[in-house]
Amino acid sequence: MKKQLLAALIGASLLAPMAASAADYVIDREGAHASITFKVSHLGYSYVVGRFNDFSGDFSYDAKNPTAAKVNVKVNTLSVDSNHAERDKHIRSADFLNTAKFAEATFVSTSVEDKGNGDLVITGNFTLNGVTKPLAIQAHAVGEGQDPWGGYRAGFTGTTTFAMKDYGIKMDLGPASANVELDLVVEGVRK
Repeated sequence: MKKQLLAALIGASLLAPMAASAADYVIDREGAHASITFKVSHLGYSYVVGRFNDFSGDFSYDAKNPTAAKVNVKVNTLSVDSNHAERDKHIRSADFLNTAKFAEATFVSTSVEDKGNGDLVITGNFTLNGVTKPLAIQAHAVGEGQDPWGGYRAGFTGTTTFAMKDYGIKMDLGPASANVELDLVVEGVRK
């Protein structure tokens, strides 16, 4: 009886699908392998484009089970760079990012939806200017594999848009300038 039970358990374990395990990655921002850029309409006539030069983070990902992925990113808001020193000083002020009080923005994923063909919707809590709200990122898995230095990498792109007023930014530049578009390029090196 014990042998039959043991055989049944072994057989069931062999037939059960192997649990996929996600690999952990650290975001590689050296040499522009990752970037966070933004675009805001300038009065409806053009765009102000910039980036954040200092950020860090990590993620876990398994292509066989993308819904189990997790993302954690920290952005140093003091590192904002729109290629114009006086404008950057204004962006850092209490009118916009209020970096004297909130020098960090964060994104922590809460769920990942697999849309197929490498397309994902990553939903999480985005904290900016001391306000935390849910935010969805339209993402795409670009690829993964061995690099020439003996490591293993995975890369993604992503886009999202949010209203400045939702994060307590009260500077009114008119309806055309109310939203921020973020473009993300993330390349991670497996830990």
